Amino acid sequence: MCDSIAPVKAGYPQLPRRRRIVAFVIALGLAASACSWTDDAACRTADREASVARLWNEATLGAIRRDFPAPTVHARNLFHSSAAMWDAWAAYDMTGVGYFVDVDLSGDRRDQEEAMSYAAYRVLSARYDRAVGSAESQADFDRLMSELCYDSGVVETLGDSPAALGNRIAAAVVAATAEDGAKEADDYFDYDYLPINDPLVVNVPGAGQVTDPNRWQPLALEYAISQNGIPIPEEIQTFVGPHWGYVTPFAIDPAPGGLPLDPGPPPYLGDPDTGRAYRQAAVEVIRYSSLLDPSSGRTIDLGPASTGNSPLGTNDGEGYETNPVTGDAYQPNLVPLGDAGRVLAEFWADGPDSETPPGHWNTLANALTEHTQFERRIEGAGDEVDALEWDIKMYFALNGALHDAAVAAWGAKGHYDYVRPITVIRYMGGLGQSSDPGLDSYHKDGLPLEEDLIELITEESVEPGERHHHLADHVGEIAIWAWAGNPEDPETGVGGVNWIRAVEWVPYQLSTFVTPAFAGYVSGHSAFSRAGAEVLTGMTGSPYFPGGLGTWTIPAGSLEFEAGPAADIVLQWATYRDAADQAGQSRLYGGIHVPADDFAGRIMGAECGIAAWELARQYFAGNAA
Repeated sequence: MCDSIAPVKAGYPQLPRRRRIVAFVIALGLAASACSWTDDAACRTADREASVARLWNEATLGAIRRDFPAPTVHARNLFHSSAAMWDAWAAYDMTGVGYFVDVDLSGDRRDQEEAMSYAAYRVLSARYDRAVGSAESQADFDRLMSELCYDSGVVETLGDSPAALGNRIAAAVVAATAEDGAKEADDYFDYDYLPINDPLVVNVPGAGQVTDPNRWQPLALEYAISQNGIPIPEEIQTFVGPHWGYVTPFAIDPAPGGLPLDPGPPPYLGDPDTGRAYRQAAVEVIRYSSLLDPSSGRTIDLGPASTGNSPLGTNDGEGYETNPVTGDAYQPNLVPLGDAGRVLAEFWADGPDSETPPGHWNTLANALTEHTQFERRIEGAGDEVDALEWDIKMYFALNGALHDAAVAAWGAKGHYDYVRPITVIRYMGGLGQSSDPGLDSYHKDGLPLEEDLIELITEESVEPGERHHHLADHVGEIAIWAWAGNPEDPETGVGGVNWIRAVEWVPYQLSTFVTPAFAGYVSGHSAFSRAGAEVLTGMTGSPYFPGGLGTWTIPAGSLEFEAGPAADIVLQWATYRDAADQAGQSRLYGGIHVPADDFAGRIMGAECGIAAWELARQYFAGNAA
């Protein structure tokens, strides 16, 4: 028998007033049936090791891993499914208020879990209906409902049963977000955007026809495959989400002009004030590329004793003297520099299992709760809460922040339409060198020369036994000391580092991917990661990982782009912000971003994360307006 439920609060359903969204609840006109929960002991989900919220979060991550890796879309789906579950949870909570739907009901934990499950199931079924892998994802959603002993065939929205409530919440979410600016009906595609530059054909030296070296240039690939292995039929990239700045956010203010948070312009080639910074950014990316040699013999300390603790928007941190939790000094974590750079580029690229950066921070947050020293104390104070309460509050706040990071970061991407490093380095390298008018191949917008990193190929340097001997046919061109490209067999070979022509440089990525299909400024990784770090800092009440040390082990031989690492690499961070900073920095190792993209993204992400946490706290306390 199901417990009785009090009548719905007057005015049901209601939306938060601050959103001013009109939700049209889709009533199917079916009479309310009996509660679909059964008394079978196996279905008493409150006794499960993982909470219902966690189970649905994992199901969402599974769908993300199968789908095309569009971080904007998945951040939105993570937030809306989390908000739907939150609304169902809050309906039975004495203090919490709903985001899309705010009602007060009476019932027990089983009613709460049932309503949450129906809400998540309906939202996810709608959102991944046309996604890549939709059949498998839907089968997973159906399977989870069955394992929880809920009948997915129960579709009523009328009445006070938990199933009806969950279905009604999901209908409200779908209706309220149908016109939120994401262009979901158009498969999230913006038909108005056109790139200003002709495509860069990756397997042809040079950057092709560049109309404006400050603007994004699509890539043309003979074979294009997404980072999670989905073949892409189009040979030329299409900008993913240039309109996303218009999407309705969670805690930041929406912007009619599609730029909710303006980081200010990036450096521009040819600009008298920022042109030098643009050229130096190219040098910095080349320098990172030069470090990807696993045989160099150089090492780096990846532990908190030497890395982390950077002021926001910098890499100026020098680590920590002691672990504040244990009082002991952090121990060195020396690893081969070439392995470290490659591991960071791959680990942070799309998450360990291609769940995209928003999903990656959900994965990290889930792993956090499994730490032996972790305590479920909201803001680090008071009594411990149970797993369900912790998880639902964490997902609501975290995914609200990640959703806002997507809106803000892609607002900047769409507005500034900024260039990627592959265009920068190839274009400038094709122009020549900008350091000495007295040398050959001088051009004011060329690459700056730097000994042992960026050099002019000369008759002397191509003599037998000299550094550029293998480039003898390219005297007068610019050579860079950088990653030499994808090996023929990525399982056994490495590209290594060598002198290559600047016009042939590629980032440390798969040859079927090369660079994401959207503009560079600002870095989405940096924005997502710092937003996530701020929420975890607020929710746990401490910037530090449990025990003062977070770790993630990358097994030996697990790299995908080429062979390596030679031994297990353990990533270590003292704080969530340190992990976020490393995520941003990894994109320079990977050749995906310049420093301006990274630093501006971190600052933007911090603003999104802090705002989302503060607003989520108001919903938890029942005083959100």
